Amino acid sequence: MKLGLRLPQRVGVNLRRDLVEAARTAEAAGYASLWTYERLLFPQTPAEPYAPPNVPWPETQRQAADSLVALSAAAVVTEHVRLGTAVLIAGLHTPIQLAKQLAALDQISGGRVIAGLGTGWSSDEFQAAGTTRADRGRFLDETLDVFDAVWGPDPVNFRSPRVVIDNASVLPKPVSRIPVLLGGGSSAKAVRRIAERADGWLPFLAAPGPQGAAELRERWDRIREMASGHGRDAGRMEMIVVGNVTFTDRPAGPDRTPFVGTLDQIMDDIHTAEEAGADELIVDLNLQDWFTSTRQMLETAVEIPGRAHLS
Repeated sequence: MKLGLRLPQRVGVNLRRDLVEAARTAEAAGYASLWTYERLLFPQTPAEPYAPPNVPWPETQRQAADSLVALSAAAVVTEHVRLGTAVLIAGLHTPIQLAKQLAALDQISGGRVIAGLGTGWSSDEFQAAGTTRADRGRFLDETLDVFDAVWGPDPVNFRSPRVVIDNASVLPKPVSRIPVLLGGGSSAKAVRRIAERADGWLPFLAAPGPQGAAELRERWDRIREMASGHGRDAGRMEMIVVGNVTFTDRPAGPDRTPFVGTLDQIMDDIHTAEEAGADELIVDLNLQDWFTSTRQMLETAVEIPGRAHLS
């Protein structure tokens, strides 16, 4: 299993200096990929909590630098690491513009882009983008359709309720086909979409230890079985687990959430993801109030690959 690192986008980050430093440091430390997340705004009185039943939005996300701009900065100072989004919310973007942005980033990076997409959940963000939460699944499906059309040969002809492309060239094209991974997977419809349309899955661990590994492996096996049933090569699909880290002063109890606890417990969770069959794991330290600077965060980020001893 490989490791990826989420780039610093949060409150307190010096975007001119820290993004470049983090990208270079992560590549030198042996990380296989760099990732960004998307947060459009930070409502003072949000319509939904960050997580049920009433978890508040993390103050660190009061700033979330634009995902693709951050990856563009990383692209020009790295050579080998893949560059992924985990995740972009399809309904917050115009599909053709998003397709062109990803294609341009793929050209800049020499073909290293991974497009991680999700349906999203924040009514406040959808309202700001002029869309609706109720249509989020339809927007994601439409975006996937536009990607297929726009990244294919010219001239492009495409028609959907929001997008009409009539016999037009749409450039640049990606270096090669950009892998599209999907988040979610808690509903039957989401699982079916991953199996039928995605190049992989971006899940979270539901529980630590053997139970979490078994549950995740069972869900992943089911997705790949469904993909094979649709005539797809499931062996080419990737499972990249997202690990949102929160450190605690003392070991968290047995009912803890995965990736919450001491560094030793976080290392246990990394191995749990490996046991579940993950191809890669994203280490996200953006939520961590523990760190007073990006440099301090990177000291821990550099330590993790050396301690992991992954196969």
